[in-house]
Amino acid sequence: MSVKVLVATDKPFAPVAVKGIQEVCKDAGFECILLEKYTDQADFVNAVKDVDAVIIRSDKATKEVIDNGDNLKIIVRAGAGYDNIDLEAATAKGVVAMNTPGQNSNAVAELAFGMMLYSARNFFNPKAGSELREKTIGIHAYGNVGRYVATIAKGFGMTVKAYDPFICSCKIEEDGVIPVASVEELYSTCDYISLHIPANDKTKNSINSSLFKIMKDDAVLVNTARKEVIHENDLKKAFAEKAKFKYLTDIAPACDAELKEQFADRYFATPKKMGAQTNEANINAGMAAAKQIVAFIKNGDTTFQVNK
Repeated sequence: MSVKVLVATDKPFAPVAVKGIQEVCKDAGFECILLEKYTDQADFVNAVKDVDAVIIRSDKATKEVIDNGDNLKIIVRAGAGYDNIDLEAATAKGVVAMNTPGQNSNAVAELAFGMMLYSARNFFNPKAGSELREKTIGIHAYGNVGRYVATIAKGFGMTVKAYDPFICSCKIEEDGVIPVASVEELYSTCDYISLHIPANDKTKNSINSSLFKIMKDDAVLVNTARKEVIHENDLKKAFAEKAKFKYLTDIAPACDAELKEQFADRYFATPKKMGAQTNEANINAGMAAAKQIVAFIKNGDTTFQVNK
């Protein structure tokens, strides 16, 4: 029987990416099945019944989805974050879960700077804005996206600092970036903070009053990571207590309407999560996901497994 690969995307890949995924599957002798723009989670649950592999984007690979996959062997999240996969359920069923780190990184970094420029120029109103040059940017988590942010920031003539307890400071210094010893040092000394931490039990609500209070009065926090890492009540307090504080994000918080109404000149959120919304990122992540499935099915390659 042919290996079946389900591409389940409520928000579909770009057509060129879909074509690439189909070609990778065809070359491997696999069958590619598309489930696009579905409106009910039940459609995903039913579609996974007899497939061997699944590719998702922001779709929810819940316990129900995983348990209903009688032949399911692998799920690949086309992107870096994988909190939309129930890792416990996958592990319990012996299903390998993977992400595709690095494939969307440049797209996310460029979006962060697009929002920073938009904000620095007062959202393009006629008033005089400010420049990024000679400002200090702090990168919270120096992974794939963080490194791209650093590269772009240096091109703008910014001073770049980074905090990441999982990466040797020598590696950060090699990139011409200043490593800092604590998250408190990062937040208290930078004009801009670019946030790239994952959402997990340790990081959810971790960006809270303890950090907001030590930020500069006119600091700008840019979140292209996950909304769950922000303590929203404390965020609202930061706006009230710091008259020039700004928050920019591509993941609108639950209090989006309230922030727009009260702080329209200091708050911006994109209509939907847009970090990976480029044709290049679509192609890179989709193709990587398909190739990782082929490598796993044919050769047992678990390089990018996240539920080890």
